[in-house]
Amino acid sequence: MNQVKAGAILNYVIIGLNTLLGLLYTPYMLHMLGQNEYGLYSLVASIIAYLTILDFGFGNAIVRYTAKFRAEGKLREQWEMFGMFLIVYTLIGFAAFLIGLGLYFNVEALFERTMSAEEVAQARTMIMLLIVNLAITFPFSMFGSIITAYEDFVFQKVVAIVRLLLCTSVIILLLHVGYRAVAMVAAQTAFNIATLLLNYLYCVRKIKIKIAFSRFNRLFVKEITIYSFWLFLNTIMDRIYWSTGQFVLGAVVGTAAVAVYSVAILLQQMYMSFSTSIANVLLPKITAMVSLDKGAREVSDLFIRTGRIQCIVMSAVLSGFIVFGRGFIDIWAGPEYATAYPITLIFFVSLFVPLIQNTGITILQARNRMKFRSLLYLGISFASLIGQVVLARRFGTMGCAVSIGAALIIGQGLVMNVYYAKRQEIAIARFWREIGGMMVVPAIFTVSGLLTTRYVDYSAPLVLVTGICVYMLLFVPAFWRWSMNGYERNLLLSPIKKLVAKYVVAVK
Repeated sequence: MNQVKAGAILNYVIIGLNTLLGLLYTPYMLHMLGQNEYGLYSLVASIIAYLTILDFGFGNAIVRYTAKFRAEGKLREQWEMFGMFLIVYTLIGFAAFLIGLGLYFNVEALFERTMSAEEVAQARTMIMLLIVNLAITFPFSMFGSIITAYEDFVFQKVVAIVRLLLCTSVIILLLHVGYRAVAMVAAQTAFNIATLLLNYLYCVRKIKIKIAFSRFNRLFVKEITIYSFWLFLNTIMDRIYWSTGQFVLGAVVGTAAVAVYSVAILLQQMYMSFSTSIANVLLPKITAMVSLDKGAREVSDLFIRTGRIQCIVMSAVLSGFIVFGRGFIDIWAGPEYATAYPITLIFFVSLFVPLIQNTGITILQARNRMKFRSLLYLGISFASLIGQVVLARRFGTMGCAVSIGAALIIGQGLVMNVYYAKRQEIAIARFWREIGGMMVVPAIFTVSGLLTTRYVDYSAPLVLVTGICVYMLLFVPAFWRWSMNGYERNLLLSPIKKLVAKYVVAVK
């Protein structure tokens, strides 16, 4: 439990660093690269992101079944499973490299209408670096999943923090001396490989795992394939939502539109990270609960408790962005990225419900009940894809955003809530009663804040910072008093009390 708490706290440290570095580093990167080259960089990254679906959901399966075997005291089954996945991932890495080569040799055919010859050459170089990265990542990614399953979150998060700081520093240095997007990709590849090697060494020397190569257990392979298949469909959905827009815009509009859209995607990723950090460390715990046959009441309590905690963060971010987002983007990215505000706002609003309920995904994974969700999301994501292609031709970046937002609200908002209540016996009505009570304060502050935008220009840096500070000085006490319960207040106060107690003891 200490590792879980520490992992969640360190996740928020990573989120804070990512947000801070993003706020400071991204404007510098946009300035050094320019709108077209940043659009090119984002486009290549989104294309390569499609190859990550070749994971087929196996990474999550490793976490689930390792946690299950640990709870059941089955060591040999773990070692044999690791050997099986090492073989499978090596083959996947080779397949990803071959597919990537196909992309490498067809860049000009795909984008010759919207790219210059120089941009095509840069795209080819970046694609080659990224497919080599993927080919190495797949077989070694297994060890990161093993660390997660063993709940050794502190090591994992500390490595992530160090990597984030070092990689960002190196990229800034490269940009400063005159290198551009290709050098950024090279640096990211080098740090990724170093992280993978550290994970491997930790698993072998600290956790002391073993890898046994034996005959595949057909029944187990069938079970794990079915489990992973539904996760695989979910991964396809994610790629369609968050990578297709750049590809479509790159093909029909150009790299400048991709750049604007990518700024919105970057903010969307920051927004999502505030929620997923809690759910990411709960899979081993929930798997153990399911294996020990805990009741529906206990699972519902966990769903509501984590949903309320996520709502504390997400409601504050959403409310603040609605009020100050337009001025923030104007200062942070530049006036030429102004249309990123309505795009980002569509993403934030449509993601709010699924992000405060993402513990539900973890519950479905632990129960091996991903089929309905995966099929539903696959269907609405393909509908979203069709909408993006059609609407992008007429409305550009806004067309892609509207298509994605509608799919998220219908599928992840409305339909999944009915499914959680009817088929998973999660107390959704109680969940929304509690969330509804929490949202009164954010709603009042959002409406009041929007009224001030009629009289205050938040596109001036000093005015924006002052406005945010005043907003938070009023928002936080009000939310603390009327939206949070005793458990949540104690959860935030407890670490502070412990630090104070340790300081007092040290002074004495």
